[in-house]
Amino acid sequence: MPDAIVLLKNDHKTVEKLFKQYEGLGEKAYKSKRKVVDQIIAELSTHAAIEEQHFYPAVREAAEDIEDDVLEGLEEHHIVKWTLSELEDLAPDAERFDAKVKVLIESVRHHVEEEEGEMFPKVREALGRSTLKTIGDTMEKAKAISPKRPHPKAPDTPEKGNLIAGPTAAATDAAKAAVKKAVRRS
Repeated sequence: MPDAIVLLKNDHKTVEKLFKQYEGLGEKAYKSKRKVVDQIIAELSTHAAIEEQHFYPAVREAAEDIEDDVLEGLEEHHIVKWTLSELEDLAPDAERFDAKVKVLIESVRHHVEEEEGEMFPKVREALGRSTLKTIGDTMEKAKAISPKRPHPKAPDTPEKGNLIAGPTAAATDAAKAAVKKAVRRS
């Protein structure tokens, strides 16, 4: 399994591919836009959950000088989750759908650039290979039980209730996704 930073960078690459896919779609490719945006929502929701519940807390504990970077990252996640929650219920032919996706892409690209360029090198130095491997293993396992939808009102810290609520939210998310998919097909 990859270490925590490699895992997060791999998530970043996956999302970037989805962004490029979306950007390559035609103006009226509404069905394809919905499908890609739903994939973006799932990927970013899971990514934010594992980063907030496992990566950021370990970084804050091990490297106090990175505290400001983590707090900024949490705020960027907060904004992204609100945007995702709005996109979730917005029709792809809605007037502001493309504009909202564009703003989301710009926000996430900015966040990734800061994390990979500034935060990750500091974290790698502060935590070391072994600790990052342990965190990466935990994060990889957490992906399976993390929410696949945005929950912008949920706390972004790993308090006892949040670690329990995550799997519950993931199960609820799966059920809602199944219903939504069935409704879209009909």
